[in-house]
Amino acid sequence: MSRQPPEQQAPPVQRLRVRYAKRGRLRFTSHRDFSRAFERAVFRARVPMAYSSGFNPHPRISYAGAAPTGSASEAEFLEIALAEVVDPADVHAQLEEALPDGLDVVAVVDAATLGGGSLADGLQASRWRIDTTAPPDEARAAVGTFLAEESVLVERMTKKGLREFDCRAAVVSLEMLDGPTGAASLDLVLRHTVPAVRPDDVLTGVRRLTDLDTGRAPLLTRTEQGPLDEERGTVGDPFATATDG
Repeated sequence: MSRQPPEQQAPPVQRLRVRYAKRGRLRFTSHRDFSRAFERAVFRARVPMAYSSGFNPHPRISYAGAAPTGSASEAEFLEIALAEVVDPADVHAQLEEALPDGLDVVAVVDAATLGGGSLADGLQASRWRIDTTAPPDEARAAVGTFLAEESVLVERMTKKGLREFDCRAAVVSLEMLDGPTGAASLDLVLRHTVPAVRPDDVLTGVRRLTDLDTGRAPLLTRTEQGPLDEERGTVGDPFATATDG
């Protein structure tokens, strides 16, 4: 007996882009854990999701540029496809209610108001704050040494095994900030590259060059993610042409 083909789902009628934050202890949530939590949240919030076709339909959710597990973030992004047209402000309120504290919705906008292009196209760079326990004078000297190099090779274990790559090439800027307790905090702008360079890779490169002790577990916080202004070295807002609701 022939197997019936799966029912084809109707195409989405609206796409919403969501900016969310990972705060406090929820920064240890992995991307897989977050995606499960978010799917439960859209179900509880009764968001009219569009579904994929096939024998195992799933809600149409696209993720881009997820932060590494253990890092906090104020600028994570995803896109959802809907089967009905809704008010983005209503979805914002519904998701905020359904998600746990620490996974917080910052903004929801209609993708159609953003002038075209995919979600990933607008995420070209990230700004990070790195809070360490290093003495400021030692950190400042170490940063200078790192920036003076044209290339700094580091290794990291990936899904494809141990990989060596240049962490210096992705660094747009690296500057000192005033730390909250007299320790060094760094402001880092990273260009999104393939393979991806993470802020902890940059710390590994700094330590390899200078033996700087940055502490056992520096706090990494992504503060911005968006288009890169190459001339100014700044990270823009991917929602700049729209407002929430």
